[in-house]
Amino acid sequence: MAQQIKMPNLGSDMTEGVLLNWTKKVGDQINPGDVIAEIETDKATVEVPSEVGGVVLSLVGEPGSTLTVGSVIGYVGQAGEQVPSGNGGAAAPATSAPTALSESVTPTKPPTPPSHGAAPKDRGEEEGEDTYPDGVKASPVARAIARERHIDLRQVRGTGPGGRILKVDVEGWQPPAAQPTPAQTPAAQAPAPIPAPGFGELPSGPDVEIIDTSKLRSRIARRMVEAKQQVPHFYVTTEINADPLLDFRKQINAGVDDAHKISVNDLIVKATALTLRQFPNLNTHYYGDKLVRHKRINIGIAVALPAGGLVNVVAKDADRLSLSELAQINKEMIARARDGKVKPDDIQGSTFTVSNLGAYDVSHFLAIINPPEAGILAIGSAAKIPVVTADGTLGVGSRMRVTVSVDHRVSDGAEGAQFLQAFKQLLESPMRLI
Repeated sequence: MAQQIKMPNLGSDMTEGVLLNWTKKVGDQINPGDVIAEIETDKATVEVPSEVGGVVLSLVGEPGSTLTVGSVIGYVGQAGEQVPSGNGGAAAPATSAPTALSESVTPTKPPTPPSHGAAPKDRGEEEGEDTYPDGVKASPVARAIARERHIDLRQVRGTGPGGRILKVDVEGWQPPAAQPTPAQTPAAQAPAPIPAPGFGELPSGPDVEIIDTSKLRSRIARRMVEAKQQVPHFYVTTEINADPLLDFRKQINAGVDDAHKISVNDLIVKATALTLRQFPNLNTHYYGDKLVRHKRINIGIAVALPAGGLVNVVAKDADRLSLSELAQINKEMIARARDGKVKPDDIQGSTFTVSNLGAYDVSHFLAIINPPEAGILAIGSAAKIPVVTADGTLGVGSRMRVTVSVDHRVSDGAEGAQFLQAFKQLLESPMRLI
């Protein structure tokens, strides 16, 4: 029986991606885990693997088309097998070439990402126009562009089937010129849409260069504004004696080739995961009247990208992996992220995040929480400074400042301080990380 290949979760709040190319074609043999497509998201190029093996019977979409998370993007089965009918036009017959996927026909209804005010719930297929968000019929791409440009979709005329608003409609929309109208009473006036932030007229001339905001930078901006506006952060900072940690790393890397060396960040990620075992409340996500406590500890690792921006790769079950396993997995994921070719599993499922700027000679910084997570750990550089030793004499030691940002709706200052205290004890006694 033919089996579906579905568009995987792309991480964070992303619900769609652009098909760059197929790495297999109809009629090819494919094994579970083989990459079948490359999808471009706002953050990176994601390699989509097939979870099933067999002969590729059908592929959905042409390069450049938009595919939604959860949609059917192909079928795999036995040679000559027919593709099941009744899949909403999602796939072509087994003998056909890939079917073009236009913006007006998506394989399935894209899942609605959970708001931070309600726990995630299953959602059925749309039955009619009344079930569209705000009652406006528009494609996911059109909605995303409208959000970025603060355009009220109710003012846009759709040119798609049934009046559906498409990407081209939003991109070509111009606000109507103001017309003089009779004075209205306050009760009769419609609420004005929220204007885009601005600082007057856009500067021009030879002294400035105007640069379009990238999709990645736009997404980061939107997510960080939401986080700072909606998440009540509090911060707790401590200073850690980094000498035991650095000595421990030097010992375990002695005689090991570069490919298998363990980084300071690997040790920090391991220590974070083990500390979260003691403080499961900080491994909890906030959904308004519900809290989702995660039993697995998956640490997001912020990775700076060569072209600017960042992406979080996720060390799954970081508390259970050995240091060598953790280091190897982290090294491979970070390399893929910097090369712009991550796997879906690389960026999914983070329950808590670590942001380490130690390599940039940074003494201290405050990180912004990645909702719906309850916390993020900001790591500064280990620097040589004058210290007072245990016997009261003046010496030199390596000290590292660490700050945890915590969602005050989930936790309180005392727990944040206790978390840092336990984290500090692990790093100052690093043999406990083994």
